[in-house]
Amino acid sequence: MSLTLKPYGEYKASGLSWIRRLPAHWKTERAKWLFERMQRPARPEDDVVTCFRDGMVTLRKNRRMEGFTESLKEIGYQGVREGDLVIHAMDAFAGAIGVSDSDGKSTPVYAVCAPRTTLDIKYYARVVREMARSQWIAALARGIRERSTDFRYENFANEWLPLPLLDEQASIAAFLGGFEKRIGKLIRAKRRVIGLLNEQRQAIIHRAVTRGIGVGVRLKSSGIDRVGDIPAHWELRRAKQVCRAIIDCKNRTPDMVEGGDFTVVRTSNVRGGRFISAGSYPTDRRNYEIWTQRGAPGKGDVFFTREAPAGEACLVPDIENLCMGQRMMYFRPDVRQLDSAFLLYSIYGPLVRTYVEQVTNGSTVGHLRLGDVYALPILWCPVEEQRAIVAHVPKCTEAMDRAIDRTAREISLVREYRARLIADVVTGKLDVRSVDLAQIEDTDMPEELDEVETNGIEDSIELDAAKTFEGEV
Repeated sequence: MSLTLKPYGEYKASGLSWIRRLPAHWKTERAKWLFERMQRPARPEDDVVTCFRDGMVTLRKNRRMEGFTESLKEIGYQGVREGDLVIHAMDAFAGAIGVSDSDGKSTPVYAVCAPRTTLDIKYYARVVREMARSQWIAALARGIRERSTDFRYENFANEWLPLPLLDEQASIAAFLGGFEKRIGKLIRAKRRVIGLLNEQRQAIIHRAVTRGIGVGVRLKSSGIDRVGDIPAHWELRRAKQVCRAIIDCKNRTPDMVEGGDFTVVRTSNVRGGRFISAGSYPTDRRNYEIWTQRGAPGKGDVFFTREAPAGEACLVPDIENLCMGQRMMYFRPDVRQLDSAFLLYSIYGPLVRTYVEQVTNGSTVGHLRLGDVYALPILWCPVEEQRAIVAHVPKCTEAMDRAIDRTAREISLVREYRARLIADVVTGKLDVRSVDLAQIEDTDMPEELDEVETNGIEDSIELDAAKTFEGEV
Protein backbone atom coordinates (compact mmCIF):
# COMPACT_ATOMS: atom_id res chain seq x y z
CA MET A 1 0.00 0.00 0.00
CA SER A 2 1.29 3.43 -0.93
CA LEU A 3 -0.72 6.31 0.56
CA THR A 4 0.54 9.80 1.11
CA LEU A 5 -1.46 11.51 3.86
CA LYS A 6 -0.74 15.06 4.94
CA PRO A 7 -1.71 17.06 8.04
CA TYR A 8 -4.35 19.78 7.93
CA GLY A 9 -3.21 23.28 7.09
CA GLU A 10 -3.97 24.86 10.45
CA TYR A 11 -4.43 23.64 14.02
CA LYS A 12 -5.62 24.96 17.38
CA ALA A 13 -5.41 23.86 21.01
CA SER A 14 -8.09 21.23 21.50
CA GLY A 15 -9.13 21.98 25.07
CA LEU A 16 -9.50 18.20 25.49
CA SER A 17 -7.47 16.37 28.09
CA TRP A 18 -6.59 13.44 25.81
CA ILE A 19 -5.88 15.30 22.55
CA ARG A 20 -3.37 18.17 22.47
CA ARG A 21 -4.58 19.89 19.30
CA LEU A 22 -7.25 19.63 16.60
CA PRO A 23 -7.72 21.00 13.08
CA ALA A 24 -8.64 24.68 13.35
CA HIS A 25 -12.12 24.24 11.84
CA TRP A 26 -13.13 21.33 14.11
CA LYS A 27 -15.41 22.01 17.05
CA THR A 28 -15.83 20.10 20.31
CA GLU A 29 -18.93 19.05 22.22
CA ARG A 30 -19.82 17.11 25.33
CA ALA A 31 -20.88 13.55 24.63
CA LYS A 32 -24.20 14.06 26.43
CA TRP A 33 -25.24 16.59 23.76
CA LEU A 34 -24.32 14.18 20.98
CA PHE A 35 -25.66 10.91 22.45
CA GLU A 36 -28.48 9.84 24.72
CA ARG A 37 -28.59 6.60 26.63
CA MET A 38 -31.36 4.29 25.39
CA GLN A 39 -32.95 2.08 28.03
CA ARG A 40 -35.37 0.08 25.96
CA PRO A 41 -37.05 -3.03 27.38
CA ALA A 42 -35.77 -6.33 26.01
CA ARG A 43 -38.16 -8.21 23.75
CA PRO A 44 -38.92 -11.94 24.08
CA GLU A 45 -37.48 -12.67 20.65
CA ASP A 46 -34.20 -10.84 21.28
CA ASP A 47 -30.93 -12.78 21.35
CA VAL A 48 -27.94 -11.67 23.45
CA VAL A 49 -25.64 -9.03 21.97
CA THR A 50 -21.98 -9.02 23.06
CA CYS A 51 -19.46 -6.19 22.82
CA PHE A 52 -15.97 -7.59 22.16
CA ARG A 53 -12.65 -5.90 22.85
CA ASP A 54 -11.82 -5.65 19.16
CA GLY A 55 -14.77 -3.31 18.69
CA MET A 56 -17.20 -5.83 17.21
CA VAL A 57 -20.72 -5.64 18.64
CA THR A 58 -22.84 -8.49 17.40
CA LEU A 59 -25.15 -11.31 18.45
CA ARG A 60 -23.21 -13.73 20.59
CA LYS A 61 -24.24 -16.63 18.36
CA ASN A 62 -22.62 -14.89 15.37
CA ARG A 63 -19.16 -15.20 16.89
CA ARG A 64 -18.94 -17.84 19.62
CA MET A 65 -21.12 -19.38 22.29
CA GLU A 66 -18.48 -20.82 24.63
CA GLY A 67 -16.48 -19.09 27.35
CA PHE A 68 -19.18 -16.72 28.62
CA THR A 69 -20.66 -16.45 32.09
CA GLU A 70 -24.34 -17.26 31.72
CA SER A 71 -26.91 -15.36 33.79
CA LEU A 72 -29.48 -17.52 35.57
CA LYS A 73 -31.91 -14.59 35.43
CA GLU A 74 -31.78 -11.80 32.89
CA ILE A 75 -32.29 -9.01 35.39
CA GLY A 76 -32.09 -5.54 33.89
CA TYR A 77 -31.46 -6.68 30.33
CA GLN A 78 -32.08 -3.93 27.77
CA GLY A 79 -32.86 -3.69 24.10
CA VAL A 80 -30.12 -3.02 21.54
CA ARG A 81 -30.77 -1.91 17.97
CA GLU A 82 -28.61 -2.11 14.90
CA GLY A 83 -26.61 1.12 14.65
CA ASP A 84 -26.46 1.81 18.40
CA LEU A 85 -23.17 2.87 19.98
CA VAL A 86 -22.44 0.29 22.69
CA ILE A 87 -19.94 0.81 25.52
CA HIS A 88 -19.02 -2.02 27.91
CA ALA A 89 -18.57 -0.26 31.25
CA MET A 90 -16.10 -2.80 32.68
CA ASP A 91 -14.12 -3.45 29.48
CA ALA A 92 -14.22 -0.06 27.74
CA PHE A 93 -10.63 0.56 28.86
CA ALA A 94 -9.61 -2.41 26.66
CA GLY A 95 -11.55 -1.28 23.59
CA ALA A 96 -14.94 -2.96 24.12
CA ILE A 97 -16.76 -0.16 22.29
CA GLY A 98 -18.47 -0.34 18.93
CA VAL A 99 -21.56 -0.06 16.75
CA SER A 100 -24.03 -2.93 16.95
CA ASP A 101 -24.62 -4.77 13.70
CA SER A 102 -27.77 -6.46 15.01
CA ASP A 103 -30.95 -6.03 17.03
CA GLY A 104 -30.90 -7.88 20.34
CA LYS A 105 -30.54 -7.46 24.10
CA SER A 106 -27.65 -6.83 26.47
CA THR A 107 -26.79 -6.81 30.15
CA PRO A 108 -27.16 -3.54 32.09
CA VAL A 109 -23.37 -3.24 32.24
CA TYR A 110 -23.55 -1.91 28.66
CA ALA A 111 -24.31 1.72 27.90
CA VAL A 112 -26.47 1.63 24.77
CA CYS A 113 -26.44 5.05 23.09
CA ALA A 114 -28.14 6.64 20.09
CA PRO A 115 -27.36 10.00 18.44
CA ARG A 116 -29.31 13.07 19.51
CA THR A 117 -28.37 14.74 16.22
CA THR A 118 -27.15 13.78 12.77
CA LEU A 119 -23.64 12.36 12.97
CA ASP A 120 -21.57 9.41 11.76
CA ILE A 121 -21.77 6.90 14.59
CA LYS A 122 -18.95 4.75 13.20
CA TYR A 123 -16.62 7.73 13.45
CA TYR A 124 -17.58 8.24 17.10
CA ALA A 125 -17.08 4.58 17.94
CA ARG A 126 -13.50 5.06 16.75
CA VAL A 127 -13.17 8.25 18.79
CA VAL A 128 -14.16 6.48 22.01
CA ARG A 129 -11.91 3.52 21.17
CA GLU A 130 -9.05 5.98 20.76
CA MET A 131 -9.85 7.28 24.25
CA ALA A 132 -9.34 3.70 25.40
CA ARG A 133 -6.15 3.13 23.38
CA SER A 134 -4.60 6.32 24.75
CA GLN A 135 -5.35 5.09 28.32
CA TRP A 136 -7.64 8.05 29.00
CA ILE A 137 -10.57 5.81 29.97
CA ALA A 138 -8.34 3.84 32.34
CA ALA A 139 -7.16 7.11 33.90
CA LEU A 140 -10.78 8.21 34.47
CA ALA A 141 -11.96 5.06 36.18
CA ARG A 142 -9.34 3.13 38.15
CA GLY A 143 -9.52 0.44 40.74
CA ILE A 144 -12.82 -1.39 40.24
CA ARG A 145 -11.14 -4.79 39.88
CA GLU A 146 -7.90 -6.25 38.60
CA ARG A 147 -7.19 -5.21 34.99
CA SER A 148 -10.58 -3.49 34.69
CA THR A 149 -12.35 -0.17 35.17
CA ASP A 150 -15.86 1.20 35.49
CA PHE A 151 -16.67 3.60 32.64
CA ARG A 152 -20.38 4.24 32.93
CA TYR A 153 -22.57 6.39 30.69
CA GLU A 154 -22.27 9.20 33.25
CA ASN A 155 -18.49 9.21 32.74
CA PHE A 156 -18.86 9.16 28.99
CA ALA A 157 -21.57 11.85 28.94
CA ASN A 158 -19.31 14.42 30.60
CA GLU A 159 -16.40 13.92 28.21
CA TRP A 160 -15.64 16.44 25.47
CA LEU A 161 -15.39 14.92 21.99
CA PRO A 162 -14.09 16.30 18.68
CA LEU A 163 -16.79 17.46 16.28
CA PRO A 164 -15.67 17.56 12.63
CA LEU A 165 -18.13 18.45 9.89
CA LEU A 166 -20.58 15.65 9.10
CA ASP A 167 -19.14 14.87 5.66
CA GLU A 168 -15.67 14.79 7.21
CA GLN A 169 -16.82 12.29 9.85
CA ALA A 170 -18.14 10.11 7.03
CA SER A 171 -14.89 10.42 5.06
CA ILE A 172 -12.83 9.36 8.08
CA ALA A 173 -15.11 6.41 8.84
CA ALA A 174 -15.11 5.23 5.22
CA PHE A 175 -11.33 5.59 4.87
CA LEU A 176 -10.63 3.64 8.05
CA GLY A 177 -13.17 0.97 7.18
CA GLY A 178 -11.42 0.25 3.87
CA PHE A 179 -7.97 0.54 5.43
CA GLU A 180 -8.77 -1.97 8.17
CA LYS A 181 -10.17 -4.49 5.69
CA ARG A 182 -6.96 -4.34 3.72
CA ILE A 183 -4.70 -4.59 6.77
CA GLY A 184 -6.86 -7.42 8.14
CA LYS A 185 -6.37 -9.39 4.94
CA LEU A 186 -2.61 -8.90 5.15
CA ILE A 187 -2.52 -10.09 8.78
CA ARG A 188 -4.64 -13.15 7.98
CA ALA A 189 -2.26 -14.07 5.18
CA LYS A 190 0.75 -13.83 7.48
CA ARG A 191 -1.05 -15.90 10.13
CA ARG A 192 -1.67 -18.48 7.44
CA VAL A 193 2.08 -18.57 6.75
CA ILE A 194 2.79 -19.09 10.47
CA GLY A 195 0.17 -21.83 10.63
CA LEU A 196 1.73 -23.69 7.72
CA LEU A 197 5.23 -23.33 9.12
CA ASN A 198 4.01 -24.64 12.47
CA GLU A 199 2.42 -27.63 10.71
CA GLN A 200 5.76 -28.37 9.08
CA ARG A 201 7.56 -27.98 12.40
CA GLN A 202 5.06 -30.26 14.14
CA ALA A 203 5.47 -32.92 11.46
CA ILE A 204 9.18 -33.08 12.31
CA ILE A 205 8.52 -33.22 16.06
CA HIS A 206 5.80 -35.87 15.65
CA ARG A 207 8.21 -38.05 13.70
CA ALA A 208 10.96 -37.60 16.29
CA VAL A 209 8.85 -38.52 19.33
CA THR A 210 7.22 -41.54 17.69
CA ARG A 211 10.02 -43.00 15.53
CA GLY A 212 13.23 -41.55 16.94
CA ILE A 213 16.18 -40.59 14.74
CA GLY A 214 17.93 -43.92 14.41
CA VAL A 215 18.38 -45.71 11.06
CA GLY A 216 17.31 -49.32 10.58
CA VAL A 217 15.60 -49.62 13.95
CA ARG A 218 13.24 -52.57 14.39
CA LEU A 219 9.64 -51.40 14.79
CA LYS A 220 6.48 -52.63 16.47
CA SER A 221 2.88 -51.54 16.31
CA SER A 222 1.87 -48.96 18.90
CA GLY A 223 -1.79 -49.92 18.60
CA ILE A 224 -2.68 -46.23 18.26
CA ASP A 225 -3.99 -45.01 14.90
CA ARG A 226 -2.41 -41.54 14.98
CA VAL A 227 0.95 -42.91 16.13
CA GLY A 228 1.51 -46.01 14.00
CA ASP A 229 4.68 -48.05 14.44
CA ILE A 230 7.25 -47.17 17.09
CA PRO A 231 10.76 -48.51 17.80
CA ALA A 232 10.54 -51.97 19.34
CA HIS A 233 12.46 -50.97 22.48
CA TRP A 234 10.21 -47.97 23.27
CA GLU A 235 7.58 -48.21 26.01
CA LEU A 236 4.35 -46.46 26.93
CA ARG A 237 4.69 -44.81 30.33
CA ARG A 238 2.62 -42.30 32.30
CA ALA A 239 3.79 -38.89 33.45
CA LYS A 240 3.54 -39.91 37.11
CA GLN A 241 6.03 -42.74 36.46
CA VAL A 242 8.77 -40.53 34.98
CA CYS A 243 8.39 -37.32 37.00
CA ARG A 244 9.67 -36.56 40.48
CA ALA A 245 6.75 -34.21 41.06
CA ILE A 246 3.64 -32.89 39.29
CA ILE A 247 2.56 -29.69 41.01
CA ASP A 248 -0.86 -28.12 40.63
CA CYS A 249 -1.68 -24.47 41.32
CA LYS A 250 -4.09 -23.23 43.95
CA ASN A 251 -7.72 -22.77 42.96
CA ARG A 252 -7.40 -19.04 42.45
CA THR A 253 -4.90 -16.54 41.12
CA PRO A 254 -2.48 -14.50 43.28
CA ASP A 255 -3.20 -10.81 43.79
CA MET A 256 -1.56 -8.36 41.43
CA VAL A 257 0.76 -6.05 43.40
CA GLU A 258 2.24 -3.16 41.42
CA GLY A 259 6.03 -3.03 41.78
CA GLY A 260 6.19 -6.52 43.27
CA ASP A 261 9.39 -8.54 42.84
CA PHE A 262 7.61 -11.82 42.06
CA THR A 263 5.95 -12.85 38.79
CA VAL A 264 2.65 -14.67 38.29
CA VAL A 265 2.56 -16.95 35.24
CA ARG A 266 -0.87 -17.36 33.65
CA THR A 267 -2.19 -19.78 31.03
CA SER A 268 -1.90 -17.04 28.39
CA ASN A 269 1.89 -17.03 28.92
CA VAL A 270 2.17 -20.60 27.63
CA ARG A 271 1.51 -21.10 23.91
CA GLY A 272 2.85 -23.45 21.25
CA GLY A 273 5.74 -24.73 23.34
CA ARG A 274 7.02 -21.23 24.17
CA PHE A 275 6.92 -18.95 27.17
CA ILE A 276 5.43 -15.53 26.34
CA SER A 277 6.14 -12.97 29.03
CA ALA A 278 3.41 -10.52 27.95
CA GLY A 279 0.39 -10.93 30.21
CA SER A 280 2.24 -12.05 33.32
CA TYR A 281 1.98 -9.66 36.24
CA PRO A 282 3.79 -8.79 39.48
CA THR A 283 2.92 -9.87 43.00
CA ASP A 284 4.55 -9.60 46.43
CA ARG A 285 6.41 -12.02 48.71
CA ARG A 286 3.34 -12.84 50.80
CA ASN A 287 1.41 -14.03 47.74
CA TYR A 288 4.46 -15.80 46.35
CA GLU A 289 5.00 -17.79 49.52
CA ILE A 290 1.36 -18.83 49.68
CA TRP A 291 1.28 -19.91 46.04
CA THR A 292 4.55 -21.85 46.20
CA GLN A 293 3.84 -23.87 49.35
CA ARG A 294 3.70 -26.99 47.17
CA GLY A 295 6.91 -25.98 45.41
CA ALA A 296 8.18 -23.18 43.19
CA PRO A 297 8.73 -23.84 39.47
CA GLY A 298 12.34 -23.64 38.34
CA LYS A 299 14.67 -24.23 35.43
CA GLY A 300 14.29 -27.78 34.12
CA ASP A 301 10.58 -27.94 34.93
CA VAL A 302 7.83 -27.87 32.30
CA PHE A 303 4.77 -25.62 32.62
CA PHE A 304 1.43 -27.15 31.60
CA THR A 305 -2.09 -25.72 31.30
CA ARG A 306 -5.09 -27.67 32.53
CA GLU A 307 -7.62 -25.29 31.01
CA ALA A 308 -8.00 -22.15 28.87
CA PRO A 309 -6.83 -24.00 26.81
CA ALA A 310 -5.91 -27.45 28.08
CA GLY A 311 -2.63 -29.02 27.01
CA GLU A 312 -0.32 -26.09 26.28
CA ALA A 313 3.24 -26.39 27.61
CA CYS A 314 6.67 -24.75 27.69
CA LEU A 315 9.96 -25.06 29.52
CA VAL A 316 10.04 -22.96 32.69
CA PRO A 317 12.20 -19.95 31.77
CA ASP A 318 15.36 -19.09 33.66
CA ILE A 319 13.61 -16.35 35.64
CA GLU A 320 13.64 -16.11 39.42
CA ASN A 321 10.61 -15.85 41.70
CA LEU A 322 7.93 -17.36 39.46
CA CYS A 323 4.63 -18.64 40.79
CA MET A 324 1.57 -20.00 39.00
CA GLY A 325 -1.87 -18.56 38.46
CA GLN A 326 -5.08 -20.52 38.25
CA ARG A 327 -5.30 -23.58 35.95
CA MET A 328 -1.51 -23.86 35.73
CA MET A 329 0.69 -26.86 36.61
CA TYR A 330 4.30 -27.91 36.21
CA PHE A 331 6.12 -31.21 35.73
CA ARG A 332 9.46 -31.87 37.39
CA PRO A 333 10.97 -34.76 35.39
CA ASP A 334 13.10 -37.45 37.00
CA VAL A 335 16.31 -36.64 35.11
CA ARG A 336 17.39 -40.29 35.26
CA GLN A 337 14.34 -41.21 33.16
CA LEU A 338 13.10 -38.15 31.34
CA ASP A 339 14.64 -35.14 29.62
CA SER A 340 12.61 -31.92 30.05
CA ALA A 341 12.75 -30.93 26.39
CA PHE A 342 11.80 -34.46 25.32
CA LEU A 343 8.76 -34.21 27.60
CA LEU A 344 7.87 -30.87 25.97
CA TYR A 345 8.16 -32.35 22.47
CA SER A 346 6.09 -35.34 23.57
CA ILE A 347 3.30 -33.08 24.87
CA TYR A 348 2.98 -31.68 21.33
CA GLY A 349 3.27 -35.14 19.75
CA PRO A 350 0.30 -37.14 18.40
CA LEU A 351 -0.07 -39.40 21.44
CA VAL A 352 -0.61 -36.61 23.98
CA ARG A 353 -2.62 -34.49 21.51
CA THR A 354 -5.01 -37.39 20.98
CA TYR A 355 -5.23 -38.01 24.73
CA VAL A 356 -6.04 -34.37 25.51
CA GLU A 357 -8.69 -34.23 22.78
CA GLN A 358 -10.33 -37.39 24.09
CA VAL A 359 -10.31 -36.33 27.75
CA THR A 360 -11.66 -32.85 26.98
CA ASN A 361 -14.07 -34.17 24.32
CA GLY A 362 -12.39 -31.89 21.81
CA SER A 363 -13.68 -28.74 23.52
CA THR A 364 -11.60 -25.56 23.39
CA VAL A 365 -12.80 -24.73 26.91
CA GLY A 366 -12.48 -28.25 28.29
CA HIS A 367 -10.26 -28.97 31.27
CA LEU A 368 -8.00 -31.73 32.52
CA ARG A 369 -8.41 -33.04 36.03
CA LEU A 370 -5.36 -33.69 38.16
CA GLY A 371 -5.70 -37.44 37.62
CA ASP A 372 -5.81 -36.89 33.86
CA VAL A 373 -2.50 -35.05 34.00
CA TYR A 374 -0.86 -37.73 36.18
CA ALA A 375 -1.92 -40.29 33.55
CA LEU A 376 -0.56 -38.30 30.59
CA PRO A 377 0.89 -40.92 28.18
CA ILE A 378 4.53 -40.65 27.12
CA LEU A 379 6.33 -42.77 24.52
CA TRP A 380 9.47 -43.48 26.54
CA CYS A 381 12.95 -44.42 25.37
CA PRO A 382 16.27 -44.42 27.26
CA VAL A 383 17.26 -40.94 28.38
CA GLU A 384 20.43 -40.91 26.27
CA GLU A 385 18.28 -41.46 23.17
CA GLN A 386 15.90 -38.72 24.33
CA ARG A 387 18.80 -36.27 24.55
CA ALA A 388 19.96 -37.20 21.05
CA ILE A 389 16.46 -36.49 19.73
CA VAL A 390 16.35 -33.19 21.63
CA ALA A 391 19.68 -32.16 20.08
CA HIS A 392 18.57 -33.21 16.59
CA VAL A 393 15.14 -31.55 16.33
CA PRO A 394 16.28 -27.88 16.61
CA LYS A 395 18.71 -28.41 13.74
CA CYS A 396 15.77 -29.50 11.58
CA THR A 397 13.41 -26.74 12.66
CA GLU A 398 15.88 -23.83 12.84
CA ALA A 399 14.87 -22.29 9.51
CA MET A 400 11.17 -22.63 10.32
CA ASP A 401 11.63 -21.09 13.76
CA ARG A 402 13.38 -18.09 12.22
CA ALA A 403 10.62 -17.68 9.64
CA ILE A 404 7.91 -17.92 12.30
CA ASP A 405 9.63 -15.32 14.47
CA ARG A 406 10.15 -13.00 11.51
CA THR A 407 6.54 -13.27 10.37
CA ALA A 408 5.22 -12.75 13.90
CA ARG A 409 7.35 -9.62 14.14
CA GLU A 410 5.93 -8.41 10.82
CA ILE A 411 2.40 -8.88 12.17
CA SER A 412 3.32 -6.91 15.28
CA LEU A 413 4.70 -4.05 13.18
CA VAL A 414 1.61 -4.01 10.95
CA ARG A 415 -0.61 -3.81 14.04
CA GLU A 416 1.45 -0.94 15.43
CA TYR A 417 1.17 0.87 12.11
CA ARG A 418 -2.59 0.28 12.01
CA ALA A 419 -3.10 1.61 15.55
CA ARG A 420 -0.96 4.69 14.92
CA LEU A 421 -2.62 5.56 11.62
CA ILE A 422 -6.14 5.13 13.03
CA ALA A 423 -5.26 7.36 15.97
CA ASP A 424 -3.79 10.05 13.70
CA VAL A 425 -6.76 10.07 11.34
CA VAL A 426 -9.44 10.01 14.08
CA THR A 427 -7.86 12.91 15.97
CA GLY A 428 -7.14 15.04 12.91
CA LYS A 429 -3.39 14.69 12.68
CA LEU A 430 -3.80 13.44 9.12
CA ASP A 431 -6.28 14.69 6.52
CA VAL A 432 -8.16 12.06 4.46
CA ARG A 433 -10.80 14.31 2.91
CA SER A 434 -9.27 14.21 -0.55
CA VAL A 435 -8.37 10.51 -0.54
CA ASP A 436 -10.01 8.52 -3.30
CA LEU A 437 -11.33 5.39 -1.59
CA ALA A 438 -10.16 3.39 -4.61
CA GLN A 439 -6.63 4.09 -3.36
CA ILE A 440 -7.18 1.90 -0.34
CA GLU A 441 -9.03 -0.86 -2.14
CA ASP A 442 -7.17 -3.99 -3.15
CA THR A 443 -5.98 -2.72 -6.52
CA ASP A 444 -2.47 -4.10 -5.98
CA MET A 445 -3.39 -6.84 -3.52
CA PRO A 446 -5.24 -9.73 -5.23
CA GLU A 447 -8.23 -11.47 -3.68
CA GLU A 448 -6.10 -14.64 -3.63
CA LEU A 449 -3.71 -12.97 -1.17
CA ASP A 450 -3.56 -16.00 1.12
CA GLU A 451 -2.45 -18.19 -1.77
CA VAL A 452 0.04 -15.57 -3.00
CA GLU A 453 1.64 -15.13 0.43
CA THR A 454 1.86 -18.86 1.13
CA ASN A 455 2.67 -20.12 -2.35
CA GLY A 456 4.49 -23.44 -2.21
CA ILE A 457 4.57 -23.83 1.56
CA GLU A 458 1.71 -26.36 1.68
CA ASP A 459 3.45 -28.61 -0.84
CA SER A 460 6.74 -28.48 1.04
CA ILE A 461 5.44 -29.64 4.42
CA GLU A 462 5.44 -33.40 3.90
CA LEU A 463 8.42 -33.29 1.56
CA ASP A 464 10.66 -31.39 3.99
CA ALA A 465 9.57 -33.56 6.92
CA ALA A 466 10.49 -36.65 4.93
CA LYS A 467 13.86 -35.22 3.86
CA THR A 468 14.71 -34.47 7.48
CA PHE A 469 14.63 -38.19 8.27
CA GLU A 470 15.76 -39.46 4.86
CA GLY A 471 17.07 -42.96 5.05
CA GLU A 472 15.33 -43.88 8.28
CA VAL A 473 13.03 -46.84 8.63
